[in-house]
Amino acid sequence: MAGCGRSKGLPHAQQASRGGYDGLRRKGAANGVCISGARVCEAESGLGVAVGRLDKASEGLLLLTNDSEWAARVLAPATHLDKIYHVQIDRVADAALLESIAFGVNTEEGCVLRAKRVRILRSGERNSWLEMVLDEGRNRHIRRMLELFEVKVLRLVRVAVGPLVLGQLPKGSVRPLTAAEKDVLDRAMN
Repeated sequence: MAGCGRSKGLPHAQQASRGGYDGLRRKGAANGVCISGARVCEAESGLGVAVGRLDKASEGLLLLTNDSEWAARVLAPATHLDKIYHVQIDRVADAALLESIAFGVNTEEGCVLRAKRVRILRSGERNSWLEMVLDEGRNRHIRRMLELFEVKVLRLVRVAVGPLVLGQLPKGSVRPLTAAEKDVLDRAMN
């Protein structure tokens, strides 16, 4: 992406919370970012690399940076950086479903979609919230996998990337990572 060269020193990284907005723009910054659905576009200059993606119907933690090499390291399967999601499904989950999700399912394209770990966070009378941990991220991984089990996703929220947790960041908000958060992410990738 033009204008998204690597900066000297620490990569400029942002933590953004997505969901419920058609667009988000960090105002008052020369290197702002536009987020529209799951697409990230360069605003005026600089900041323009999304670290991963969230589909239009998902929400949660999305990292943004001007260092494409750092972004690639965060996403690389070799780093084994877990991505944690909270997923509301249209049924009460049972042990058989959790076992199936962890074992995985073959897609028509011949790939296997599975969760590294899965557990029930809470269940109601008609639905459940699951915590799913992925160590790789394929396009619409969770939604496609659950669809093959005939389970509908009602909500999907990315709550963590490695040791970095979304916490209480409101929907549509952006904040810079602290040097300590960046350092913890870097150490988790080594």
